[in-house]
Amino acid sequence: MERAALRGRLTWQVAGVVELLDETPRVRSIVLDPPDWHGHLAGQHVDVRLTAEDGYQAQRSYSIASAPEDEHLVLTVERLDDGEVSPYLVDELRPGDELELRGPIGGYFVWEASTGGPLLLVAGGSGVVPFRSMLRHRAAARSSAPARLLYSSRSLDEVIYRDELEHLGTDVRLTLTREQPDGWTGYGRRIDADLLAEVAWPPEERPLVYVCGPTAFVEVAASSLVGLGHDAGRIKTERFGATGGR
Repeated sequence: MERAALRGRLTWQVAGVVELLDETPRVRSIVLDPPDWHGHLAGQHVDVRLTAEDGYQAQRSYSIASAPEDEHLVLTVERLDDGEVSPYLVDELRPGDELELRGPIGGYFVWEASTGGPLLLVAGGSGVVPFRSMLRHRAAARSSAPARLLYSSRSLDEVIYRDELEHLGTDVRLTLTREQPDGWTGYGRRIDADLLAEVAWPPEERPLVYVCGPTAFVEVAASSLVGLGHDAGRIKTERFGATGGR
């Protein structure tokens, strides 16, 4: 997930690229080894900065995909055709290259195993990235908190972490909004109040809800959940614009 970078007083550092993993035709995971990394919380993000030969700089923020317990820092990036940063990260970056970053950033959209659940995660497209961090953290901590992921994708080929999500001990519900393969038995519509009423835990069970995705997606999902009786104070949202900016 790409977002316009936040300003802060964190120190920039140069991380080596250890490995690159293609998640979908437009999405790549970047495995990094930052030299001065003191850990993060599941749900935080980092700023990434690119500097051109003429000195021009562009920076964006990316959600951390790795769990706090993982050996390396992982960012998962979707290529945006009009982006200044993501096309380079997805198409041109190579193992052995270096990437300038600072972080971790953010203390609101985070989840720790000690917080408990039930945990309801609602993702649109690359909004699933911080949820990978949360679910891997949940598995590493051997948390008994029930977790359910409702994930909206345009097609099955565009589902990020498709194989991994099925092995994290999570109840995964996919909805494919544009293209469904032959024999598809899952959902095939956009996330709305009716779908959330069917998938979400009842409000009386007081689930912790995290919603992440494009701005319009997040607004519909969050307002629908409140309309269904969920406590707005237990719903946390993270959103990004159509071009990746806040």
